[in-house]
Amino acid sequence: MQLLLAEDERKTIDYLTKGLREDGHAVNAVGNGADALALALAGDFDAIILDVMLPGLDGWEVLKRLRTAGRATPVLFLTARDHVEDRVRGFDLGANDYLIKPFAFAELLARLRNLARLPKAAPGSSLVTVGDLEIDTLRHRVTRAGQGLQLTSKEYALLLLLARNQGRVLSRTLIAEAIWGLFHDQQSNAVDALMRRLRAKLDTPFDTALLHTIRGTGYVLDI
Repeated sequence: MQLLLAEDERKTIDYLTKGLREDGHAVNAVGNGADALALALAGDFDAIILDVMLPGLDGWEVLKRLRTAGRATPVLFLTARDHVEDRVRGFDLGANDYLIKPFAFAELLARLRNLARLPKAAPGSSLVTVGDLEIDTLRHRVTRAGQGLQLTSKEYALLLLLARNQGRVLSRTLIAEAIWGLFHDQQSNAVDALMRRLRAKLDTPFDTALLHTIRGTGYVLDI
């Protein structure tokens, strides 16, 4: 993969660049938001690894400007922030995945492989659609078959995470990290409980299901 790495910690840049190149990837690394945006707009990358807390333009602003410019390159956020509101903000702006620091390098590689399998997204739109489901990320408005869905902040974050990764099976661990931050054992039950609440609003009132359970693996949103 041709990767853009935007990270302001020198040791992290060196560590990730070395590991990614050893795994066979081409890496362009920058240490601030302005350079990250310039390279992302000028280059043709398979994925962008974007730290949230960059000097100058932060990761959110870089992603916002990138999507506004119509670039749909998959983005994996790296962050130490563990508030659901922060992750909702990232998904609203067009992030595909979150990885909470500290993380295992093997998991970063796995996340990147999954991003490489995603279908190409339609650039420049605030509307995320999966079948008859529509998510307006500007207004935080969710409808299915024209009917409005009233979701909590965590339900909305979960739905947007799944929709941004349509057709990709997400593990409970990945979902727990994305919604709550650092994973711990009790979150496994929390993921299942949150999924049941979302399914009751998203699928139960309708004829066909969009949210599917893959036994022993996780969950996927797809038509």
